[in-house]
Formats: sequence, C-alpha cells, structure tokens
Amino acid sequence: MKHPTSETFPQNVQKALGDTTLRQALSTVSATFSQRRRDAVNDVPEWETLREHAHAVKAHTLSCLDEYLRAFATKAEGAGAHIHWASTAEDARQIITSLIKPRGNVAVVKSKSMTTEEIHLNAALETHGIEPVETDLGEWIIQLADEPPSHIIAPAIHKTKRQVSELFEQKLGIEPTDDEKRLTAAAREHLRDVFAQAKVGISGVNFAIAETGSIVIIENEGNARLTTSLPDMHIAVMGIEKVIPRLSDLDVFLRILPRSGTGQALTSYQSIITGPERGEDRIGPRSLHIVVLDNGRSKMLRESATREALACIRCGACLNACPVYQQIGGHAYGAVYAGPIGSIITPQIDGLRVAHHLPFASSLCGACRDVCPVKIDIPNALIHLRQHMVTHGKPIPVVSPARGKTTFRVWRWSMTSDLRYRMATAFARFAQRMGMTKLVGPSRKWGHGRSVPRLAKRGFRQIWESELADDGEHRTK
Repeated sequence: MKHPTSETFPQNVQKALGDTTLRQALSTVSATFSQRRRDAVNDVPEWETLREHAHAVKAHTLSCLDEYLRAFATKAEGAGAHIHWASTAEDARQIITSLIKPRGNVAVVKSKSMTTEEIHLNAALETHGIEPVETDLGEWIIQLADEPPSHIIAPAIHKTKRQVSELFEQKLGIEPTDDEKRLTAAAREHLRDVFAQAKVGISGVNFAIAETGSIVIIENEGNARLTTSLPDMHIAVMGIEKVIPRLSDLDVFLRILPRSGTGQALTSYQSIITGPERGEDRIGPRSLHIVVLDNGRSKMLRESATREALACIRCGACLNACPVYQQIGGHAYGAVYAGPIGSIITPQIDGLRVAHHLPFASSLCGACRDVCPVKIDIPNALIHLRQHMVTHGKPIPVVSPARGKTTFRVWRWSMTSDLRYRMATAFARFAQRMGMTKLVGPSRKWGHGRSVPRLAKRGFRQIWESELADDGEHRTK
C-alpha cells in the first residue's frame, strides 16, 4: 500500500478533512484522552514542580549528552549487554538484520516502538525474509491493515470498533463483533502462539539510565515484558536522547509520562532491564543487544530551539491538545512522528526540503506547550524552523510568494489604522449579509478546509460605547 508522505501534506489534509469517520473518531478519542489527562494532573498538587524537575533533568542531560552516553554504554556492557552505535537509520537496520539472519528462519516478535517505526525496520526485515510480528494490540491492528501509526501512544486511534472487526473478520476469520473484549481475546489467542515460538524479541526504550546501564520500558498490556524475556535474544532500539543520569531521576518521569499520555497514575508494567539473564533465576534473554540511534538527533543538538525537542518523552499529550491534529489525524503528516512535536522532529530526520510543510502545520496557539510534561516550547521551535527556511532559501508552503506577500500586505494595511480597520470590518459585515461567505482574492486558499467565522453584527467598541460606558463608569444592562 502506498502511504502518504510529508511532501504531499496539503493533499493529505484535504483527504482527511473529507473523511467523516476519521473526524468522528479523532473528536471522541482526543476528548477522552484530554479529559483523562486533566483528571490525573489535578490529583497532583505538585504537578508544575514535577514538570520543572523533568525539564531541568532533560536540559542538563542534553547539555552533556556525550558524557552520559559513554557512561551508559560502559555500565551496560559491564552488565553483559552489547552496545551498537548507529549513525543513520540504514546503519540501524543493517545492525539488526545482521544479528537475526545467522539464526535462520526464526520467529521475531516486537513490542511497541516509535524508534523502530522511524527506521522502517519491519519493511527492512521482510526484505531479508524475516517476518516480525507486532504484539502491541494497536500496532498489530495497523500491521494487519498495512498502515503506519497515527498516534504516538495509540497507533490505531483512527479506527473504529467496526473497522477493527471487519479487519479481524478478513484476516483472522472471526465472526463480526463490536465487543472489544471478544476482539481483544481473538488477538490474544493468535499472539500467544507467536510468543511461544519466538526466538528474537525487539523493543524500544523509554529511558536509559547512565548510572546503572539499565533500560526502562513502560507499558500497559504486558506484551513488552514477554517480548523482552521469553525469546533467547532481545534487541532494544533507542534514540540517543533517551538517556537520563541516575536511577533516582526515573521517579519523576514515571509520574508525569502516564498521566500525560493515558491519564493513568502509573502504567501497568514498568520493566527495568540491566543486562541479559544471570544468576540462579535465569530471568531474561541469553543475549541483550542495544542499538543506540542518532539519525539526525546530533543535528538537533546544535541549536537551543531544536535541542529542546529532544527532551520529548513521547507521551502524545501535544497531539491530543493540538487543534490541527484533532482535525486531520496522524496520517496526514505523512511521517512517523505526527502532531506538533512531529513537525519539529520530522524535518530534522527527513530534511526541511522534504518536510517543508510541517513547521507551518500549526496555529501556534500554545496548547502543546501548556500540556507538555517536560515544558518543551514547541511553538518557539516551529517559529525557529520557519525562520530558518526563510533565511536559507528553503521552499515555503504558500500558493506563490507574490500572492502570500500580497495577502499579508493587505492585512497589515487594514490593521495599522483605526479608520481602515473600521472600513474593513464594515465591508466584511456587509459582504456576509449579502451572502458572500467565502474568501476572495489571494486569501482564498486560506479558506480551503476552514470555516470562515461570521462577524458579530456590532464590534466590541460599538457595544462598549452604546451599552457599557457611561461617563467613565462601567455599567451593564
């Protein structure tokens, strides 16, 4: 299946806006996640203190990232793990396939990992005759549907129960049902046999602890714990930004991530893995390989605005709060990382010439910054990327430079004079009364996919002068 790309963002948006099923699913799920987050955050009086702490830990770590990565690698290798450094996505794919291929035609299971999605690992493995099976329910659903994830923490957020039922009926041969328990049971029954046969497990990493050489994986379904413990080999893929200094630093992140992501006080499972199996209990895989991925992240470290985005802990709160994402969903971005944070990360990974639409896919309302648990100033980073594109001659996503400049010149001309402002709004009200509800001229493109708001019959100043002001005293009717 051909998937949308960030280069075709305008066309992707138009398609998403016309999909009423998608819009309804996004509205319901975004509202649910946002409300759960508010309830969970309101139960923590020290929430802002936790955010400040997390922000400080991440800022400090990123300023000394090379030191903490070396410390993590030393400790991890001391515990028996194998560290592999991957500069690019291609490097990471080659490392992982070289680890698996000598084992022959073995079953491979994967737990949820945005980093493996980023490097397109599944497709690479399949070209070498290796068939990985996703074990997170949402990831498994979109794997069956041959679709990319549409949300950081809820990959199948765009699908209704009816759509999942039809997919399971087609792929698994089950009877149609809208009962989520029966759908989940069908998935569990199928995946249980896969786990029993798996010889290699692949996971992501939520946090890597420099002090101990441990990796941390948090989840709700238990599939990640099975993926990392049952197979003989465990391959963990982590971005260089996942490292934190000390085990004690983990406490704050375990409190803010689940509350921000799913509205939980704590996820169901937290696995801290230090090396492969050892001791009498012999718990865990016989070998642990940790692939540490750069893939454009070092480039983000160079400037403070983009460096801050590396503090992201992939909770997805900014997506749920974003008015743009709420309307178009994740697939419209044409990239693994969608929403506000994806509009920063994707141009660093794929290049601004390819992803030049994404920094402009934001109203800069600041809702993403307000909900971010590590206080990333996402609007500032998006403005930084826009400025970079202007100063370095990158393609700017407007209808044409001339028409874009004309639109803003007209807007500035009308907004910088009281008389011109009054004349412009009076004309707009007259046009609306005459039934002219669509924009004209250079601004017409702006109205595509948007509802142009109706102006009030009278402006605030008119209301104030006629009803609210009386000899300098305020009164109400």
